[in-house]
Amino acid sequence: MDGPEHSIHTQERLIGDLRQVIENAEELLKNTDQYNGALYQHARAKLSQALHAATEELARFEDAQLTRMIAATHAANQLHNDRTGEARLMRAFH
Repeated sequence: MDGPEHSIHTQERLIGDLRQVIENAEELLKNTDQYNGALYQHARAKLSQALHAATEELARFEDAQLTRMIAATHAANQLHNDRTGEARLMRAFH
């Protein structure tokens, strides 16, 4: 069974893949701007809408990942009774 560590790596890979798709789509839109045919414009409009939705989804993924990281850090600080930044740093290097 996949544990939390596997899930975190899968989510990070998904976020990275989504960033790459967004970058490629932006590049494609930029490089096809000179095509004026109706089919091109329709395809570009659909791609632009999908790109907008993907960008919003990426922002939600990143926000959720950040929230989970903050919660995990807080839980670790509570568990180890780290009251100062120095204590957190020292524990990180052990």
